[in-house]
Amino acid sequence: MKPNNLANTTWVSIALSGFAVLGLAVGLRYGLLENGLLPRDCDAAGAPVLACGFKWALVQSFLHQRLGIAGLVFGLAAFALARRRLAWAGWLLGLAGLVLYSQDYAAVGSLLSLLVLARPAQQHR
Repeated sequence: MKPNNLANTTWVSIALSGFAVLGLAVGLRYGLLENGLLPRDCDAAGAPVLACGFKWALVQSFLHQRLGIAGLVFGLAAFALARRRLAWAGWLLGLAGLVLYSQDYAAVGSLLSLLVLARPAQQHR
């Protein structure tokens, strides 16, 4: 059995993980948030606490483009340090930020991360 190694990624794993994150982000945005399945007024008496907490956390993730900035920070760090683990974080956060209202910073972060992930892995001797 081969050990799980993040350095041996191919374009298939990059694309599949990207599609999975995009699907999750689209489901969160259009299926829950914009569809009105989450409570509109969480200050009202009788509002479900768990649903309001989830809505608050979701909105806070993209408020002031926090999700996109996180993707950009991870993408810059991955590009500067040539670290694939940071690139994975930047790639996935950047893709989620593209769907969840943080396009400006998320696009740059995801592309920088993709450059690191597309680069051939270095052989350790």
